Amino acid sequence: MKQIFQNKIIRVLKKTLFMALLFFAGTFIEIYWSMGEFSERMSSGCIDCSFIEDVYFISLLTSVFLTIVFLLLSLLKKIYLKNTIELLLLSSIWGFWNYTVFVERESSWSTYTFKEEFFCTFSLSILPVLTLSIATIFSINYISRISKT
Repeated sequence: MKQIFQNKIIRVLKKTLFMALLFFAGTFIEIYWSMGEFSERMSSGCIDCSFIEDVYFISLLTSVFLTIVFLLLSLLKKIYLKNTIELLLLSSIWGFWNYTVFVERESSWSTYTFKEEFFCTFSLSILPVLTLSIATIFSINYISRISKT
């Protein structure tokens, strides 16, 4: 009985660590892919911070938050509802971070309106966000199915 319990804990910890690493890597790649053209520009929020530092910090925060939320969402039994919520949540969070990077590194130094900021961010983000969020959700669900067997 004790061995079964220990094996279950180890499986949950492995799954949690894998999810956190996947979220970290996915967030890092997604932000760099969509907002990489602003990497040489100075941040208005932290003049001494490099683009890599910002992306690293954002990825770290996102991986912790999303791992907790996705573990809670794994309790949902309806798979299509769960996948839809996960996809919308992941896409909106990545879109928000892209908007934040765009504002800090581009629009705060210029005269963009909110509408222009939104459309610029959306046009730069749509392909990376959709591609990587679908791949991330698929990978997490695949690993979840494997860990249950």
